[in-house]
Amino acid sequence: MGRDDDVVIEVENATVQFEMERGVARVLNDVDLLVRREEIFGLVGESGSGKSMLAASMLDAVEDPGVLTGSVTYYPQGREPVDVLDLSAEELRQVRWEDIAMVFQGALDSFNPTLRIRKHFLETLSAHDADREDGMDRAHELLSDLYLEPEQVLSSYPHELSGGMRQRALIALALVLEPEVLVMDEPTGALDLLMQRSILSLVKNLQRKYELTILFISHDLPLVANLADRIGVMYPFDLIEVGRAEDVIESPRHPYTRALLRAVPNLETPYDEMRPIEGEAPDPVEVPEGCSYADRCPLADAQCRTEHPPYEHLTDEHRVACYYPEESPDAIPLAVGTDPDSPGATVDRPDRVSTEEGSR
Repeated sequence: MGRDDDVVIEVENATVQFEMERGVARVLNDVDLLVRREEIFGLVGESGSGKSMLAASMLDAVEDPGVLTGSVTYYPQGREPVDVLDLSAEELRQVRWEDIAMVFQGALDSFNPTLRIRKHFLETLSAHDADREDGMDRAHELLSDLYLEPEQVLSSYPHELSGGMRQRALIALALVLEPEVLVMDEPTGALDLLMQRSILSLVKNLQRKYELTILFISHDLPLVANLADRIGVMYPFDLIEVGRAEDVIESPRHPYTRALLRAVPNLETPYDEMRPIEGEAPDPVEVPEGCSYADRCPLADAQCRTEHPPYEHLTDEHRVACYYPEESPDAIPLAVGTDPDSPGATVDRPDRVSTEEGSR
């Protein structure tokens, strides 16, 4: 896979397998991905699709007994490329916090309940030999950027903060060592809709102010469309479609992406026109030889079931792993019962989250 000069992380042929009693489970299947500097890349997929495993692979954080193969290269600004899968334990610990930080969904589980928030910041700074005074000044600034009152939050125990406050405090903690890349794995999944929108707005502001690269992982395609510059759609256990957010939302070409958009609620589609995706995702112990979506796809033929589809490059930015990207709009109109060429078949991309929006 060719690399652009602005690529910050390059994943090639990433595969993750687990030995199980009933066989070998393949939970990531030969995935390639480029993440560009200072973009927000949205990685979308249903539960079990492999999106969190791909994020863990990028940090060489696949837990035993999982076996990761392939390559992950990090291109830090002004430094030599880093082979992430070839680092020592100490080198990897530094990269994970100082270069690439991660925010998980359960903020309460990420904090030690016996320590005040301030102590979490101080311990993180000390563990990486960072200047504590400068680091705490940055912590104050980050918490303020996230519409939190710094001293109140720093003096609190995790359980004394609301879910939204804890999640924002965790984002600030992830950024205190000034990483270049922030990986956010379902960071708003446990929050209500209003708080989700507020945090998305704040994330966008942080990305611009600190020139961050963000990998934002979610099962919610409309939510990611509201934030991301580019979107990658995962279906067990492959990355099946990648492109600019506008292209993936307004002109998706993989049958699964189209079916997913038709199945999820949005303000433009009447309830009676929504359709669930029939069938089930493949078993990781019995990953199909061909397209993993073939058993649920109305376009699937013998070739789809026996040969893994290569990427079809629709444009320089938009690629799809499908033998029939041109036929999919007719076969799976985005609005049920409409002519695929009619305006009613087009899903309008949600308005971008206002960067003026915030939540105190």
